[in-house]
Amino acid sequence: MTIRVLLVDDQVLMRQGLRKLLEIEEDIEVVADAPDGRAALRAVPRCLPDVALVDARMPGMDGVELIGHLSREHPQIAAIVLSTFDQDDYIFGALRNGAAGYLIKDCSPEELVTAIHRAARGETVLASPVAARLVAELRATAPGRGGFHGQEKLSAREVEVARLVSAGAANKEIAARLYITEGTVKNHVSAVLRKLGLRDRTQLAVYLNG
Repeated sequence: MTIRVLLVDDQVLMRQGLRKLLEIEEDIEVVADAPDGRAALRAVPRCLPDVALVDARMPGMDGVELIGHLSREHPQIAAIVLSTFDQDDYIFGALRNGAAGYLIKDCSPEELVTAIHRAARGETVLASPVAARLVAELRATAPGRGGFHGQEKLSAREVEVARLVSAGAANKEIAARLYITEGTVKNHVSAVLRKLGLRDRTQLAVYLNG
């Protein structure tokens, strides 16, 4: 299957460079590019992308606002931020708005291509510095004992699993702490995401700690 990609960046050279880089991939097609968020939204119905590579800082409508529109109006599109900036307001703003990932522009071509494939499969992709910052932030604001919105929809065990996920724990760690199997953890995580209307673990972490 060919992955259709929309490029959104206010720098012409960046858009042209990304296009040339991605055009050599047999299963990736750049279907359109846009200089800002508003132009991107106008292009979407025409080009029908699977993945959008979005700069964070752009004039007019920036990447964070664009991703919010895409999540609400075109949820089938996986939006990846590709930015020079790794500031918290961009990172957490993009993830809260539904971004499938956040990469820094100094990533390698191989990392970018892999991220596009993973996002197209519904996975979350984060640059190592971004992932480290997210985990540090979540652990610094470790989940309290108070309730959270939607908790009433979950079982007591699902609440425990949700809180551990939000603290950055992996399935293996959760399984060891709660004395259950990793398969059971995966089932609980899937149930939590479904009941809270969230897409993945990253959104869950941001949801509980936002």
